This record gives sequence, structure tokens and C-alpha cells, in this order.
Amino acid sequence: MYRIFVAVFLLLLLPLSAGALTLKLATVAPEGSSWMVQMRKGAAEVAEKTSGRVKIKLYGGGVMGNEKSVIRKIRIGQLQGGALTSGAMATVYSDLSLYSLPMLFNSLAEVDFVRAHMDTVLKKGLEKKGFVCFGFAEGGMALMFSQQPIATLDDLKGKKVWVPEGDLPSYAAMEANGLTPVTLPLTDVLTGLQTGLIDVIGSSPLAAIAFQWHTQVKYFSPTPLSYIYAMLVVDTRVMKKISAADQQVVREVFESIYQNLDKENRVENAQAAEALRNQGLIEEKPIQNLAQMRATAEAELANRAADGLFSAKYYAEVKALLQQYRSQNKAQP
Repeated sequence: MYRIFVAVFLLLLLPLSAGALTLKLATVAPEGSSWMVQMRKGAAEVAEKTSGRVKIKLYGGGVMGNEKSVIRKIRIGQLQGGALTSGAMATVYSDLSLYSLPMLFNSLAEVDFVRAHMDTVLKKGLEKKGFVCFGFAEGGMALMFSQQPIATLDDLKGKKVWVPEGDLPSYAAMEANGLTPVTLPLTDVLTGLQTGLIDVIGSSPLAAIAFQWHTQVKYFSPTPLSYIYAMLVVDTRVMKKISAADQQVVREVFESIYQNLDKENRVENAQAAEALRNQGLIEEKPIQNLAQMRATAEAELANRAADGLFSAKYYAEVKALLQQYRSQNKAQP
């Protein structure tokens, strides 16, 4: 009897990956997108390398609801993870909004410099909030897309400007500039443009095409409004149920995928911008009041950092890194 008891006890201590464990991951990324294609290949690779002990089931195209719904379903165990934008995950860990703060970056070179110093910090912070992160994938710079030409800040006033759900810093910066922000989840943007609920959106060229938003606008500006990125996350509680060896397989496969996506999306964004021009969208000149808008936004963001909307410490570190980069490269702020 004692031996039976010991055997049962030892079995209970084994990680659940001794049997098949299915990770159900969801995203609003459309089927056929680079993310879905690469993730499906990764899912097959994980299943093969773990001999079926870990399986990946993917739900693309928003079939599990918007990003807020996906996070809620992860919390209750209906899903185990997903590919989500920084704005959505900032509701879990607010410092993820740092890279996406409005008008923070002037170029992708600045982004690369800051990310080289801060990515690890943010991933560790997210893990403390209960999510394992397999990497950040660049979505690109959000450019301004509109149904009417926008040349100055005055042209924006009175227009209904989309703010992603959960992006509190952008909402605050827009209000400070006298604009009319309208909060919508990603899944509702196309309908919002079609019905007139919103007039202006910030989007990377790649996302504008992937979500078909480009069919509802006529103009876009080269002015970088904010940096867009996404991440693949899995509930830490679920990862702990997987054996150490199988966890390593999952990490290696997904981290490799996200490193590839991070690089490929930059190239695809440049191609998408050219495609938009070829399809007849009119590329405008940079907004004339950009310096004024940036100064107003920066003052508001400093206040919000002091109020705890995101880490004042890390915000100061990001600003210091930008100052260092601009000084070294003689770039103008």
C-alpha cells in the first residue's frame, strides 16, 4: 500500500506535459497574414519536436473576439495565450505602452536603439504580471490615414480620430491637442470608417492593407505618429505545466518566429506603402504643426507618467536613450 501511495504521489508531481497539452492561442490577425502562416508552421514544429506532448491550436481573424475578449478568456482559462498588440497588453502591464507613446520616435533607427536597451526590461515586467513573452514583432510606424486632406493641426480639429482600445496615453495626448479621440477595438475600425464613426486613423501601411482599412481612406501622411508592435504571450501558469525540455522547444520555436516577423514586417511595411501609392492613395506632406503637437503631447505624457499611468522611471530611461542617440547622430528631436 505504501508503494502504491508513493507511486501515485510521484505521478501527481509530474508536469502535465507527460500527456498531451493543447495551447489555444488567439489573435485578430487575418488568416493568410504572415503571422498566421508562420505560426501554423511553428505549431507543426512544436508538435513534432515534443512528440505530440504540446499541441498548438490557433484562432485567427478575431474569431475569439476583440483583444479585450481574448485577454479575458486567457484569464479564465478558455484560452492559454495569443498574439496581441501592445495597446491591449498595456491593460495588463502599463509599461508596454512606452514604445507606442504618441510622437515619441522620429525614425525606426531610434526605435532600434531604444529597443536594444529596453526589450528585456519590458519582457521581465510582463512575466511578473503572469505572461511569458516570446518576443516583440514590429508592426511599423503608425501613419495618419484620412478621408480628407490633413495639412495642419486645425485640419484635424473636429475630425473623429481613432484611438485603439486601452491606449490611454494616446487618448490623453490627443485631448491635450484639442482633438476628438474615439476609442474602438481593432475589429471595429473598418466599420467605424464605413459608417463615419471615425474619420482619421493611425496605422502602419501593412496593417491598413491587412485589415482593409485602406479601402475607406484617400490620404496618408509620412509623419510617424507612434510605433506599433505586437507580442506573443502565454499564461505563465500554463507554461509551468510543461516539462522543462518541452518548454525549451516552445521557446525556441516561437522566439525564432517572432525574430523573423520583427525583421520581415519592416520590409513588408515599405512594400505596403508603395502598394498604397500604386493603388491611388495620395501621400501628403508632413503636418505643419508637428513641433507644436509633439511639445503638447510630451508635456501631457510627462504629467501622465507622474500620475502613474506608466513608469516614470522607465519613461525617463527611454527619453535619455533618445537624447543619447540623437546627440550621437546629430539628429533633431
